[in-house]
Amino acid sequence: MTQVSIDALVQGAISGNHIVSFPTDTVPALAARPDRSELIFAAKRRSQDKPLILMAASAQALWPYVQGSPAELKLWQQVAESYWPGALTLVLPASPKVPAAMNPIDPTTIGVRVPNLPLALKILEQTGPLATTSANLSGQPPLESVTEIEAQFPEVLTLVPSELTATTASSLPSTVAKWSGSDWEILRQGTIELEC
Repeated sequence: MTQVSIDALVQGAISGNHIVSFPTDTVPALAARPDRSELIFAAKRRSQDKPLILMAASAQALWPYVQGSPAELKLWQQVAESYWPGALTLVLPASPKVPAAMNPIDPTTIGVRVPNLPLALKILEQTGPLATTSANLSGQPPLESVTEIEAQFPEVLTLVPSELTATTASSLPSTVAKWSGSDWEILRQGTIELEC
């Protein structure tokens, strides 16, 4: 059993030695320190061409990880203000601050998101931005309960039931929109309809 308190989960993530799992406003996340992203790729048996998403408690925590012109940054910030916290992942040009391990095949881009769930935000406020993905083996449906996650990933730190609040999460993943240099390209349609 690897069920722990929020404090222990946060410490496990910060240490870089553990993958952690926590609920989000979509499906539960597997998360690790960005520079330890290889832990997630190995645990999920995930292809290197499927990058991880950088999740944080605020847009301000994410902007250092992306780079663009002043006009682009202004536009991205307007989109973030409209949809974050929420189920929208923006794929933007990556700054040198992003560890290559997060997107091994194409380290020039990074997906960023702020989840709309108080518990996830509470954890991310303490850990700082984390590399995240859905809790499942690659190619399989997302796992939705702590019991399923523990069975599939016994080494992952999950929250004790008393720390979990009843959530109204969507079983749909986030909408993924990639900046093409002039417009948004929808890579995956989820719960949010982006007004391009």
